[in-house]
Amino acid sequence: MKFPKFSQWKQIFKVLKGPERTIFTVLVALCLVSGLYLLVSLYLNNTKVVATFGGDYIEGVVGQPRFINPIYGETNDVDRTLVDLIYSGLMTYDKDGKLTNDLVESYKISEDGEVYTFQLKENLYWQDGVALTADDVIYTIGIIQNSDYKSPLRANWLDVEVQKTSETSFTLTLQAPYNSFLENCTVKIIPQHIWKNILPENFALSSYNLQPLGSGPYAISGLNQTNTGFIKNITLKTNSQYYGKTPYIPKITFQFFENKNDLIKAANKKTIDGFSLASLDDDENLAEKEIKQSWFKGENFNVYSFTLPRYFAVFFNISEDSLFSDNNLTQALSYSINKPELIENISSTAKSKISIVNSPILPEYYGYTEPTITYKYDTATANKLLDKSGYKDDGSGQRLKSTSKTATFQFKNYLSSKSSGTEVIELQRCLSKLDDEFKTILSGETSGKYGTATENAVTAFQAKYISELPTTGEVGASTRKELNELCFGSQSNSQILSFAITTINQPQLIKVAELLQGYWKKVGVTVEIKAVELSELKDLIKNRDYDALLYGQALGSEPDLYPFWHSSQISDPGLNLSVYQNKDVDQLLKDARETLDESVKAEKYEKIQDKILLDTPALFLYNPDYIYWTSEKIKGIDTTKIVDPAKRFSNIENWYINTKRVFK
Repeated sequence: MKFPKFSQWKQIFKVLKGPERTIFTVLVALCLVSGLYLLVSLYLNNTKVVATFGGDYIEGVVGQPRFINPIYGETNDVDRTLVDLIYSGLMTYDKDGKLTNDLVESYKISEDGEVYTFQLKENLYWQDGVALTADDVIYTIGIIQNSDYKSPLRANWLDVEVQKTSETSFTLTLQAPYNSFLENCTVKIIPQHIWKNILPENFALSSYNLQPLGSGPYAISGLNQTNTGFIKNITLKTNSQYYGKTPYIPKITFQFFENKNDLIKAANKKTIDGFSLASLDDDENLAEKEIKQSWFKGENFNVYSFTLPRYFAVFFNISEDSLFSDNNLTQALSYSINKPELIENISSTAKSKISIVNSPILPEYYGYTEPTITYKYDTATANKLLDKSGYKDDGSGQRLKSTSKTATFQFKNYLSSKSSGTEVIELQRCLSKLDDEFKTILSGETSGKYGTATENAVTAFQAKYISELPTTGEVGASTRKELNELCFGSQSNSQILSFAITTINQPQLIKVAELLQGYWKKVGVTVEIKAVELSELKDLIKNRDYDALLYGQALGSEPDLYPFWHSSQISDPGLNLSVYQNKDVDQLLKDARETLDESVKAEKYEKIQDKILLDTPALFLYNPDYIYWTSEKIKGIDTTKIVDPAKRFSNIENWYINTKRVFK
């Protein structure tokens, strides 16, 4: 069979008749479509979608950067976020909140747990091309340790000896074992060649605090300020000198707003691609109500929820002679709170994932055993403990305690015309106050000398108050007893059971304080809420100037409870907010932080949690997740746990916007 030539195929429509032409055309079209389909299917089946470089990401933030500098930026969420992207540390965190190597290739811990030997990776450079060496590490730690620089990180590095062993290796020696020390090593390293000529007094004033030079995945490429000095935005670009994986997103812009309303407007205009719910006071209900989602794919926001190792609690100030020094009272306050109901109430308004917390060691987060002591909602037990503490219901629902105060002065000696001094002065003062007649008899004789006027006044007193005995004009046992009762007798008072709870002026915390206030009112406790700004709260915490404090504490990736509960930390800069002191707990805390055996550490912490819960220096309440909204165009966010909000970019190298297909 001979196949037709091309010239013959050209004549086919002349040969075929009308219906035949139509059938032929349809068959040819079907063949072409089938062939195209097979080619596309073959391509799709043998390729896959992968991330590729390109795109911009804009995050909206309420607030301002001040120190994009690891030495000072620890106290500001905005600063910490930028520091994490621009600088690198010896260690860092992965997407699951676990410690992992950053600048270091490897490290070794001595058997006694006191010496840490680090080896830096090869080919490390600052963004200006200068080599990053052990000298930069030693310089950074030295600056932190030097009190002239006033770094808030100084307490973490006191008594740590640094020794260079080569251009890329060094040792850090501790005075005692500390199994959470590697977490301190997440501190970001600053370039010695940039900062070495800047004096301590000028360190905080340097332009490098807003134009930093680092070694992290990103570098600053632009900063835009208004005439008033307000920073409108900061733009970052990928750092070409970065040792690690280059991020897919080459440009990140942080756009700063003065208030949450401006951020909401920007979100609705789609001029920002993401924001933290913290910028909206952690109120997801507000975000869902005010921020309009689009009908079009790619223009909506995805909501991510990250777990943090933190809790919010009421810290009772149990310092000596305080209201909360009575353990019956703090236990009663714990029994009177319905935690599941409280959490449900908060969750329904905030719409955030919130977990109940019953322990200072967060057993669910770290995998420890749950406490054996719990305070389930039980108002009957709460009322019994309040009665035991001496505060009784007065019938109106208010609890009172009857107190008696004995006078500091009492007549103790026999007084007569031969006497003089302090007791005679008090005798004359007492008689003058008791009766105008006695005051007249004394006729101004108040010098402390027992004269005739004083003798006559005492006689008149005896005749009026102890008439069953003969008058003598002298102060003997019977007269002394009557004078003490009339002039300095104990005074009975009623003390109302009330205290103030101090917290940050933030909607969710105020809501929690109001719920607590309501629960405690049901058992007869009057509570005043004091909502203060963060700047004011810092001074209150420093001076421990509060009755009770509703506040949060973050424990880190490697938990160390020592700063929060050891008695040596009851004063600033320690974080023992309850002024809690227990010798057994002190020893357990010391043992727990020094052991290199994780099972021993767990055992110590499980004992600590039960002892603290028994003493009730605090009422542990809840742990809210960190909520982060980003545009649907942002992919690759697979973070599960972060140790603080700034670590939301812990896997930024894997975030992407653009994609392409490659053969499998």
